[in-house]
Amino acid sequence: MAVHGTHNDLHSEQGALPGEHPGRAANPVIKVHDIAWLEFLKPDLDRAEDFARAFGFVTSYRDTHELHLRGTQAGAPCVIIRRGRRSRFLGPAFRAADTRDLLRLADTVGTRVHPLPQTLGGSVVDLTDPGGLRVRVVADQDELAALPGQWPQRLNFGGDLDRMNDTQRPPREPAGVRRLGHVVLQSTTYLRTLNWYLEHLGLIVSDFLYYEGQRDRGPTMSFIRCDRGGTPTDHHTLALTLGPSDRYVHSAYEVTDLDAMAAGGEHLLDEGYRRSWGIGRHILGSQIFDYWRDPDGFLVEHFADSDMFDSTLEPGWAPMTASGLAQWGPPATKDFLGVAPGRESLAELRSVISALRSDDNEFDLERLRGLLKVATS
Repeated sequence: MAVHGTHNDLHSEQGALPGEHPGRAANPVIKVHDIAWLEFLKPDLDRAEDFARAFGFVTSYRDTHELHLRGTQAGAPCVIIRRGRRSRFLGPAFRAADTRDLLRLADTVGTRVHPLPQTLGGSVVDLTDPGGLRVRVVADQDELAALPGQWPQRLNFGGDLDRMNDTQRPPREPAGVRRLGHVVLQSTTYLRTLNWYLEHLGLIVSDFLYYEGQRDRGPTMSFIRCDRGGTPTDHHTLALTLGPSDRYVHSAYEVTDLDAMAAGGEHLLDEGYRRSWGIGRHILGSQIFDYWRDPDGFLVEHFADSDMFDSTLEPGWAPMTASGLAQWGPPATKDFLGVAPGRESLAELRSVISALRSDDNEFDLERLRGLLKVATS
């Protein structure tokens, strides 16, 4: 298999140095095909559903205890929310190729394949990653039929006329979600957790980031994609970053184009919801992005125009900086960076103190200094 070795003008400014992490496991147990859905607990399903509709989801199932939210693409729901006493992220589900992969995975880790509820269909293997998060791997679930979606705007760019004797009036309405794209997680045991996902699920790294001046200690963040051979997949389906606590960071959902995102953002503002950061274009992954806070404080992203890589691309390496988060757009906000005064930043501060007192994690004083430099670099 041919492997690309250069990153000039591709997706990162550097490649790996000799002896650095290869970004993939030599012999993974299975290779998942995609992310399937995310699961949350929330106390108020009505409030969660109101935001979801304004954000662009469609409700595919609802009872007194559970809410399923979907995009317009065929497949599984994007998000499953169960009623609980307090808001909490339960974990991601990834889609295996078939039930045989579930059997192989269950046999390797010493567990069993179980049926999913009738509302989903199919089978599941439940795992626990090194940070204690439940990770589900599913197969053969019932497929929701595709729904009509928003069409991309017809654009007159660079002298090519695609629209004549007609006006451009994107409707000010929810930006219709097409699908779940990725989830970002923070881990106190970053390297151990990274290797677990690569070895068990066959994921591969697209890009590594490291703290400035600490490259010799290894990476502190990775953008990770599915390995489907010659079939291109999203630049990242999962991203992992080192931090003082094990927690959900954000999740991202694809919309049709920039106009849908911008008009949908105006609709969210009209409905009284809070933008965290955007609109801009990322560097790693290249997505056009817009970040929002839901009523329970979870960070969620609209994105469009993502990079797609096949399995031949080797990982890129770059320093982690706040300015390196975007090619264009407003500076990253304190809310997005997690340093805005409030309940979340206070909880993270307490986590920093706890992590520095513990020996059972990778977050030490030198790593803290590197993290603090990120926000101003």
